[in-house]
Amino acid sequence: MKYTTKALHSKYPTKDPHGALRAPVYQNAAFEFDSAEALEEVFTGKKSGHAYSRASNPTVEELESKVKYITSAHGVVATSSGMAAISNTLLALLKAGDNIITTNKLFGHTLSFFQTTLDDFDVETKFVDICNETAIKNAIDENTKIIFFETISNPELVIPDIKMLAKIAKEHNLLLICDSTMTPFYIFDSKKHGVDIDLLSATKYISGGGTTIGGLIIDNGNYDWSHYKNLSKFSEKFGKNAFIAKLKKQVFRNMGACLSAQSAYMLSLGLETLALRADRTKENVKALSEFLSKHEKIRSVNYPNLEGNRFQNEANEYFLFAGSVLTFDLASKEEAYKFMNNLELIRRATNIQDNKSLIIAPYHTIYAEYSDEEKRSFGLREGTLRLSVGIEDIEDLISDIANSLDIL
Repeated sequence: MKYTTKALHSKYPTKDPHGALRAPVYQNAAFEFDSAEALEEVFTGKKSGHAYSRASNPTVEELESKVKYITSAHGVVATSSGMAAISNTLLALLKAGDNIITTNKLFGHTLSFFQTTLDDFDVETKFVDICNETAIKNAIDENTKIIFFETISNPELVIPDIKMLAKIAKEHNLLLICDSTMTPFYIFDSKKHGVDIDLLSATKYISGGGTTIGGLIIDNGNYDWSHYKNLSKFSEKFGKNAFIAKLKKQVFRNMGACLSAQSAYMLSLGLETLALRADRTKENVKALSEFLSKHEKIRSVNYPNLEGNRFQNEANEYFLFAGSVLTFDLASKEEAYKFMNNLELIRRATNIQDNKSLIIAPYHTIYAEYSDEEKRSFGLREGTLRLSVGIEDIEDLISDIANSLDIL
């Protein structure tokens, strides 16, 4: 079966007693048991079940089960946000003295997590050119545990050679972890391309309408956890489930990053229409990138599927299309702000992959905490605008942009 059929017809983890066509929302904290013995069996792990919604919930389990079925993953944990997915995963896998390899071409809050939070836990982050095989290999030492990358960086739109990263990770027994928020599983098959753990913000494409904050941790089942020293105790007891068990029994449970039942329900709905929305976005972003690239007032346009883009070959090889985000440059901050303020249809907001088209100036907002020198090292410019393309009628989007450019 293809994506949408799977999303619509995945089985419930347990049969609904009323035969509901859609799993109900279990909006409650605790669950009753018929006996003290049954309650003990769930707490000790002898039987599966739900005792308290911070640890697990039937509606959240339904979402996790659906994602697992769609992606053919080994295990899935839904979290309260995309950043919760990143932080829970890395804190479950790393110990003081470890290091990871990544790039500074990352989403601002992910970059901040690596630079500040992990550093406070005595975990080193080595920032290298993620497209440079030699630089990555030279950064590996006996304490390196993970190579982390974004499938398409936000907002620089850098695409690494994922086959190369997978090869390096396998040769050095490192975990390959990606953030696929910009290219979720309908657009990119992370398991097929050698990624061990796939993390994403479900707030974006999966939610669609921008209604729900959530995240997903997907264990593709590619990695042999008996080779990972930090999880040796869990590997001995749980085998292939070592990573999911570490999350469920320690980090995820103890840090309280649970997704609410109502949020899980909304995200489960979003899964069913993801492909329809993505296909519409694919056509819109193609048309807009071509329109902008030909406009005399636009200094440059960055979209990986655009002819002549530095990462066009990688985009064509790995993805159904290169996501909904493009960037373009105007002459200055003043010109960029004037353009934004004259838009009537496209909204000034920070989310991406909403049904609505959204625009923001990353240099002055998402990366506001960084110095000008740091921003420039990330490849950011004052006149750059990030446009997340939605599913509106393309004629209306082009008209809105053209009218706003006319006043510059």
